[in-house]
Amino acid sequence: MDCQGKESSIRKSQKGLLIMKKAAVADATLRVCEYSGCTLGFKEKIEIVRQLDRLCVDVIETAPLLNGKSDVLFLHTIAPLTEKCTLSCAVTLDEELIKLSCQAIVKAAKPRINIIAPVSTVQMEYHCRQKPAVVLEKIASAVSAVRAAGIETEVSLADATRAEYDFLVSAVKTAISAGAQIVTVCDSAGVMLPGEMSEFIKKLTGDVPELSGVVLSVENSDELHMAPACAISGIRAGVRQVKTAVGVPGKLQLEALADILSAKGEALQITTSLNRTACSTIIAVIRDIISGKTAAASPVRKSGIGREENWKLASSDDMAAIGEAVKKLGYELSAGDLASVYQEFQRISVKKELGAKDLDAIVATVAMQVPPTYTLKSFVINSGNVITSMAHVILLKNGEEVQGFSMGDGPIDAAFMSIENIVGRHFELDDFQITAVTEGREAVGSGIVRLRSNGKLYSGKGISTDVIGAGIRAYVDALNKICYEENN
Repeated sequence: MDCQGKESSIRKSQKGLLIMKKAAVADATLRVCEYSGCTLGFKEKIEIVRQLDRLCVDVIETAPLLNGKSDVLFLHTIAPLTEKCTLSCAVTLDEELIKLSCQAIVKAAKPRINIIAPVSTVQMEYHCRQKPAVVLEKIASAVSAVRAAGIETEVSLADATRAEYDFLVSAVKTAISAGAQIVTVCDSAGVMLPGEMSEFIKKLTGDVPELSGVVLSVENSDELHMAPACAISGIRAGVRQVKTAVGVPGKLQLEALADILSAKGEALQITTSLNRTACSTIIAVIRDIISGKTAAASPVRKSGIGREENWKLASSDDMAAIGEAVKKLGYELSAGDLASVYQEFQRISVKKELGAKDLDAIVATVAMQVPPTYTLKSFVINSGNVITSMAHVILLKNGEEVQGFSMGDGPIDAAFMSIENIVGRHFELDDFQITAVTEGREAVGSGIVRLRSNGKLYSGKGISTDVIGAGIRAYVDALNKICYEENN
């Protein structure tokens, strides 16, 4: 599923037309990491943002600006990476922090300030040392300041499910009256069961009719391992946004929510904008970063590099067998392309048995040959064991030069991300292979790149005496096939 911006979508079922409720997904991984003892570096945070953007979450939440200039620089850096989703910066009820955060995030395509306010007696008196009346005043003042800056405003009511109910109602009404567009009620202690969450939301919306004019959101902790079920119950009761996280214990896990909606979304009449095709892969990348298994999740490292299926193909195999093998690799070929693949297979298979990589190379060489949208003009790579790899790639499109610059985890990673910067979109790298086709120091290298776009695989091939050049040419070859099919 691609990123969507609609509030609801209509799906057909055997029973007729179903109106699907659209639930926005606000991922709070970067925000909650700050409070869970997980220390992330600048590069790791940026990679998480890239992955969440690929996943098509609606909102990416960041932590409060507690580290001065470095946090401000981080927001400025990720702002261009979040053009499709909302970038939300958390703040406390601190006037100076609110002012600084507004200045830091205002250049994002869709900026949001998330004002976190305590509403339970425990949090107000012991954590913040604030009286209820003062908290209400600070909520109104904070919302007014953000709205005056022209930035979308969310108020998250911490520990809302343990607050005095009458005070909670007052806090919600105060936030909305001041101009808040999103109100989040937090089950910070994770004390609610699914049925209780549903009743809580229904009662709150009944007692605060003003909620009909804003987005009602929930943030569920997972102390009782009920967060996914509570989130679903909340959505069915009228909630339009849920908060998730990846790899942070005690929080609603994005993977759990995605799994439920993948299996039961249509029956529950709930949909999201999540990219289901790449969901498990992207979440695995983020989990690796959070757990410290890798310093940075390179798209090259996370591809299927070096994998090899165990099956072999012989010259006696017919076109049906080759078609099944092509499907195992993940390709959907037209009858004409499959015929071309089979013809090339017959030519080569008389000399040797062929494996998955051999068939992959055949598909990349003869299937879906198209007029090029992009051609490689030049590339410059700076790489070493003491510097971050950087790539500058220049392509030609309709005779005009287009260029991209990027840093990456190795020269190939940097080069591929430079091309992504040129085309303005990200493709899932399913596989990348480099093999020598001649011997000696001047050996020619052959690169195979498999890109996935909208769930479909496209394979490209490139040849060069430079392995990096072979990889870049293979990537551009696959990219041209995607562009041709999308434009025709």
